Amino acid sequence: MNMQNEEGRNREGNVLLQFQVITDTHVRSDPGHTYNRNLARALEDIKRVAPDSDGIMHAGDITDQGHTEEYAEFQRIWREHGAGLPVSYFASGNHDVGWGHWLSQLGAYQDATGMSGAYHDHWVNGYHFIFLGTEEGLELFASLSEIQLSWLDSKLSESKNPARPAFVFLHQPLKDTVAGSYESQRWYGVTQDEALKEVLSKHRHAMLFTGHTHWELESPYTMFDGQERLPYMFNAASVAYLWTDEDEHKEGSQGLFIDVYKDRVIVRGRDFAAGEWLENARFECRIP
Repeated sequence: MNMQNEEGRNREGNVLLQFQVITDTHVRSDPGHTYNRNLARALEDIKRVAPDSDGIMHAGDITDQGHTEEYAEFQRIWREHGAGLPVSYFASGNHDVGWGHWLSQLGAYQDATGMSGAYHDHWVNGYHFIFLGTEEGLELFASLSEIQLSWLDSKLSESKNPARPAFVFLHQPLKDTVAGSYESQRWYGVTQDEALKEVLSKHRHAMLFTGHTHWELESPYTMFDGQERLPYMFNAASVAYLWTDEDEHKEGSQGLFIDVYKDRVIVRGRDFAAGEWLENARFECRIP
């Protein structure tokens, strides 16, 4: 599944690292399903808009129910539309591993994506990418063991340059942070919410990207600014379909493009359906 990117490739301007975050593709077994077509279109859009990308990061719910047939269709889409794409890494979502026998569904996710386990980390062009994941087959929430939280703390301590961001991915957002995660919206979802916040509070150079809510990117709170205690956090919307502040389903397909500079990180929202940038979804982050 992974295709190696080229170290030190030339790029315009002063961009040191460029990658995309997609999530909630919900691939079905039917090749003609809208969700499947949306993923194919998103991959083609990334190739066209960001030919020098260093990586595509997926924040989970790769499939709709974690079935073998769905993973086969996901692999077909990636194979047919992935020529020329950079390295790709995947988190698991509740739709991937939460609705069946836990170990069997975890194994299917690993077999299809090439990931080494429920949580894993990677280095891309000198930047750290860390993927968290549930260790129980819960229908909606993620459950992170003390071992995983300690592992995260250790991994975030590996950075030799505290001004260089580390990128963390988890399917479910923390409560009262990004769009869809507020108590009235009901789509937060980490059992160890406070424990994970405590770890992240020690590593302000981290940036957390989550999915699960499907909230459209031009809604308020796509970015959580940390409030002087926590790192930046971002909702990455969904490739399959969107959700609104009116608590309604909306046809659409969106994701994030990230450009890393020496002194800042720029996060931009992309409308894959229209092939356009989202004017009200552009964020500039200064790493503490």
